[in-house]
Amino acid sequence: MDRTVCVTHPGPRRQGLSLPHLALLASLPFLGASPLRAASEPPPFPPSADFRSLQLITLACSRENTAEACDKARSLANPLLDHPRLPASCKDTLWTIRQRSVVAASNSFERREPIDRAARSLTAVCRQQLPAAKPAGSDAPKPQGGLNLISPNQN
Repeated sequence: MDRTVCVTHPGPRRQGLSLPHLALLASLPFLGASPLRAASEPPPFPPSADFRSLQLITLACSRENTAEACDKARSLANPLLDHPRLPASCKDTLWTIRQRSVVAASNSFERREPIDRAARSLTAVCRQQLPAAKPAGSDAPKPQGGLNLISPNQN
């Protein structure tokens, strides 16, 4: 006897599938890409030369207070804000550059200082963090023995 299972779809139509058909569907590879598998490798970390050129342009914006330098600093910082591999501290610095690099009527210390501070910290904060290398002796077994502080009489 063939058993039919009814699969309900969002619409008013119903489609009956037998158990062997359901088993066949379950065994087939999924034709669409899974969201976990669809995620491609993240883009490479931006080169340090990009951060260095942004640093120099941001310092020029602070020093010169011109639309050309400030617009260029903002336009270079903006796409880096969406980069998936940059840490939050780097994005905070980029955000400061993007928000503060504007031409002002007076090139005061209060205008220049936050821009300079962000520019100076940019290359240090936005540096790629490489995985730490293990020390050569870290694989050695730990020494046994010593004091047993829980039961000192069981040594």
